[in-house]
Amino acid sequence: MNRLSLRLRLTLAGAGAVTLAIALASLGLAALFAAHVERRAVAELSVQLDQVLAGIERDAAGALDLATAPADPRFQHPYGGLYWQLDAAGERLRSRSLWDYDLPLPPDLLHDGAAHVHRLPGPEGGELLAVERSVTLPARLGAVTLRAAVAMDRAELAEARTAFLRDLAPYSAVLALALMAAGWAQIAVGLRPLHAIRDRVTAVRTGRAARLGEEFPAEVRPLAAEVDALLAAREAELARARTRAGDLAHGLKTPLQALMGEAGRLRAGGRTEAADAIEEIAGAMRAHVERELARSRVAMQGRAARADVGQVVAGLIRVIGRTRAGAALDWRQEVPEGLIAAADPDDLAEALGALIENAAHFADARVTVAARRAGARVEIAIRDDGPGIAPDRIDALMARGARADTSGSGLGLAIARDIAEALDGSLTLHPADPGLEARLSVPRAEDPAL
Repeated sequence: MNRLSLRLRLTLAGAGAVTLAIALASLGLAALFAAHVERRAVAELSVQLDQVLAGIERDAAGALDLATAPADPRFQHPYGGLYWQLDAAGERLRSRSLWDYDLPLPPDLLHDGAAHVHRLPGPEGGELLAVERSVTLPARLGAVTLRAAVAMDRAELAEARTAFLRDLAPYSAVLALALMAAGWAQIAVGLRPLHAIRDRVTAVRTGRAARLGEEFPAEVRPLAAEVDALLAAREAELARARTRAGDLAHGLKTPLQALMGEAGRLRAGGRTEAADAIEEIAGAMRAHVERELARSRVAMQGRAARADVGQVVAGLIRVIGRTRAGAALDWRQEVPEGLIAAADPDDLAEALGALIENAAHFADARVTVAARRAGARVEIAIRDDGPGIAPDRIDALMARGARADTSGSGLGLAIARDIAEALDGSLTLHPADPGLEARLSVPRAEDPAL
């Protein structure tokens, strides 16, 4: 359940609540309808009872008789669903519909003219709704007290309630669907600030914004404030880390220069092996320092930086093209205009400069620098027409600390790879025919207008 989306959980909970509410409301309406129908049935039975009492007479033998029977034909059919019964001084009269069944009226003390409503067992195992009244007949009819009752099958009331529920069901379903749709719309509106937060976080991640801001509802604003505070703390920590890295690098430069000077004096004194060992150790230390400085600088820039790839490549070609190795080469630049990378121009120039300089070092006659947009990334390919590298050596060359030869190109390749990784990018080498192709992939900068 915890993995379900918040929208789905709220929708399911709302749908369940609406279904339960509609079901309870339908049952309540059915109960109200049944009570109303029963009241109407009691009223009709009272009218029928008045008609029965109005039709009482004495026959020629002096016995009570119902001279005028109610008009409803159900009184005439056995077990027809409507019944009357009269009890007076040991005499009992019944409707034809009762056939041989007597209404089991409960012992009840009734005042003259008072009426009571009973639920009685009926013929054939059914249940009856009965209205009973006690009346004193006039003197011409003997002035006796008469107990009269009219009853009907409650099955008719149950059928009416069932029919009501059946008719109510489609309207209840439509109402439930309408309420669920309204609830879904309410959830969509209520969760809209979360989409706004997602968009703002994306803007911060891609460099189009520095903070989430405060343009959110009061319930969401504390969350945005906490995220902004976290971003500020991270930036402060990165700044401190960069400062410490810079201090460390500057602190090591003087000892490294001293070591290099000592190596020069040893070499001048003929101690070449010791000088080579010191220069190798100092060079490795300088490589680590340069790489860590590059990483810390890129981490501070993040996605907020923007670099025009065409301008960076053009500047590098102008500079490297004036060197002794680059002046003799044919330089080709295939970079579309307006291609923007999410990187600091200096960082991108440092990474590409190492790759382009390496290509110029090994090229025979031509170096091609091409770039293209690949979805959310920028891919830059630097290709030379030199001797290349055997495919089985590429993985070893990409290993940390490896060198292509003894000319120092390994340091530039390592820095370029570290810059690419710090930018959430990658650097790969691929054999070409002829030569070698280095592919640098970095994130593409978002358009601020979007």
